[in-house]
Amino acid sequence: MPQRNLAVWNAMITGCAESGYHGIALNLFQRMHFLGVRYDNYAFASVLSLCDMELLDFGRQVHSMVIKMGFLVRASVINALVTMYFNCKNDFDAFGVFEEAADEVLDPVTYNAMIAGLVGMERAEEALIMFKDMRKFSLRPTEFTFVSIMSSCSCIRIASQLHAQVSRIGLENYTSIANATITMYASCGDLNAAFLNFERLKVKDKVSAAISAYIQMLKERLEPDEFTIGSILASSESLGIVEIILGVVLKKALILKTEVSNALLSAFCKHGEMKQAYQVFHDMFPRNMISWNTLISGCHLNGLPMGCLDLFSEIAGERLMPNAFTLSIILSVCASISALQQGKEIHTYILKSGFISEISLGNALITLYAKCGLLHWSLMVFQIMTQKDIVSWNSIIIVYAQHGKGKETVHYNTTFNAVLSACSHSGLIDKSIEVFTSMIHTYGIEPTADHFSCIAEKLVKDRHVDVDSTVWWTLFSSCAAYGNVRLGSIAAGFLLETEKNNPTVYVLLSNIYASVENWEDSANVRKLMNKCGVLKQPGSSWIGS
Repeated sequence: MPQRNLAVWNAMITGCAESGYHGIALNLFQRMHFLGVRYDNYAFASVLSLCDMELLDFGRQVHSMVIKMGFLVRASVINALVTMYFNCKNDFDAFGVFEEAADEVLDPVTYNAMIAGLVGMERAEEALIMFKDMRKFSLRPTEFTFVSIMSSCSCIRIASQLHAQVSRIGLENYTSIANATITMYASCGDLNAAFLNFERLKVKDKVSAAISAYIQMLKERLEPDEFTIGSILASSESLGIVEIILGVVLKKALILKTEVSNALLSAFCKHGEMKQAYQVFHDMFPRNMISWNTLISGCHLNGLPMGCLDLFSEIAGERLMPNAFTLSIILSVCASISALQQGKEIHTYILKSGFISEISLGNALITLYAKCGLLHWSLMVFQIMTQKDIVSWNSIIIVYAQHGKGKETVHYNTTFNAVLSACSHSGLIDKSIEVFTSMIHTYGIEPTADHFSCIAEKLVKDRHVDVDSTVWWTLFSSCAAYGNVRLGSIAAGFLLETEKNNPTVYVLLSNIYASVENWEDSANVRKLMNKCGVLKQPGSSWIGS
């Protein structure tokens, strides 16, 4: 097995995290601990970035490790902790991390995380104070800083000051900042300034065009329709714009259109204004399933689990049928508050209503039972799922990792076989080959027939996959090392299409056949090599050299 250093572990964790293999990333993080590999700031930052509300307990455990190992002096770890706590709507702990950090450690990214977190929780005044503190410590605001702080600004005087700072620093030509500036002025009621900034834009995107169209309509006193309103609400990053739109909607009686009401509902939920979201919902008639799902999702997003359950119970009174999306949200809510009884009732409803084949619901049930401490139920749901995706495997791996069974129960042969199968069935053949080779060379796991067949099945079906030759060489050499004829011959075929004069391909393929005593095909490969005029490089001895 090759020596694995810290850089290799970090690369694997980061790569899995960025590719969506969150379960494997968490499993690798725990495996480092089991093997006595010391964590560094990159490992901590990567794994903290995966912790959402459902993984908050795990994130707290990692936070404790960070403190014990003395990594609260590293900006990347502090930034990851602040972001994690704000993502989990836990501003108290986010502030705790920020205030405990030494001033010299804080960087612009730290302040960006604090400002974005406060804006996301609709605490504009505190976000502005944080922005001023950032400038007081001579830290240069970034594009992200201004986009965040501008989205919460509703005072024309402060808006002018922010715009002046953007120009002074030289960021006015960034499209995202230009859009934020337009929206900011519109939120402050200065439509002329908003439109003037749009006219100055060198590069316009859909967001700026939508906002500008609305501002122009207001200036020209034109009648906006539901399509214009919907596109503005979908692209708005400012609560001020949403409230302006609400005034127009009420004035023009567009609230009577379900599509407009749903767009308003979604916008208020996105900005955390649940009181106004409920008001829009109760004023709606008629409501459709999208309306219910939007409000339930908004309650879940804004930390109102009982609101979600109450709304779900009301759906029956409306004679509406909840769909898979509704059930998935409710199961997530039950998991977040360990509401086992309600979760079991939803599970029963899923079985009776014919939703059992929905992969997303199976994944949600795995998480629910794990959160309630019923590991065997999670495994049972996983085993009876007729179809599984990457999320399914991630979920079951995370379940075992969180219950401290990552090493004993989730055997890496099985885990890698699962991931290879999922990649292959999803058409990610290049990713499956990368996972396969890392399994051998990074983890020292000897591949089984199942591992090889996972990749071979896809390659046999699709001979036109686009995979880098380096990956093919790694796969081919693995087949030669472990004597896998079927996959080795496929890999050789791909390589010979681009390297038909490379003697190594012929020699390795001949050796693969010879390793299983298939002397006839071994000899045929040698004959083909001679027929094509490919010469094997003569060997040399170190004796006498």
